[in-house]
Amino acid sequence: MAFLMDHTGHPTAPEIFEAVNRLDPRSSRATIYNNLRDLVQAGLVREVAVEGRAARFDARGMQHHHFICDRCGNVEDMEWYDVPMPASNSLGKRVLRECELIARGLCATCAPAESRQVVKAG
Repeated sequence: MAFLMDHTGHPTAPEIFEAVNRLDPRSSRATIYNNLRDLVQAGLVREVAVEGRAARFDARGMQHHHFICDRCGNVEDMEWYDVPMPASNSLGKRVLRECELIARGLCATCAPAESRQVVKAG
């Protein structure tokens, strides 16, 4: 948890293991993975799923959304704003805890200069 609190990026489990293991070589891969699972279940860490790539982890501090780059897989924080809740009749018997926005596209580094304009929905 201390590692995630000190880093603003969104590291993968292997990246967390390598960083923690440099500080404390007694840490096992299983301990890191088990701790990440427990922290996610406790709601202290958010697991950000990146399609086709390893999940990334984010310490839950201030509320924020995520932008995931289709090309490089980079995960960036986006400012929080309320996302409308779905109509209750569309949920069936599900109980909704929260709505989080994950935007996908090309990050500023991967997007060609001429296409860096905001695309408006038609």
